[in-house]
Amino acid sequence: MQKVTYFHMDTCPYCVQADKVIAELITEHPEWAAVEFEKIDENEHPEIAEQYDYYANPSMFIGKEKLYESHLFETKAECRRHVEEVFRRAMA
Repeated sequence: MQKVTYFHMDTCPYCVQADKVIAELITEHPEWAAVEFEKIDENEHPEIAEQYDYYANPSMFIGKEKLYESHLFETKAECRRHVEEVFRRAMA
């Protein structure tokens, strides 16, 4: 199992959406609760955020590999597909 580095901002509606999706997926797949998400607020830790290649939040990485980066007007269904893939990769 691999740790997920999760860049977010508290004021970001897409991050709030991703948090809800994560909670829903864990409810549906309880074994996924074992996946560690290291949440990093880019406003509080810009020195960490600048070490990663992304432009939008939420963004999720395993190591330095970007697995998910939100985009403007992203739907919950799109977010869910991406976050589900993040979980699958982390569990592999």
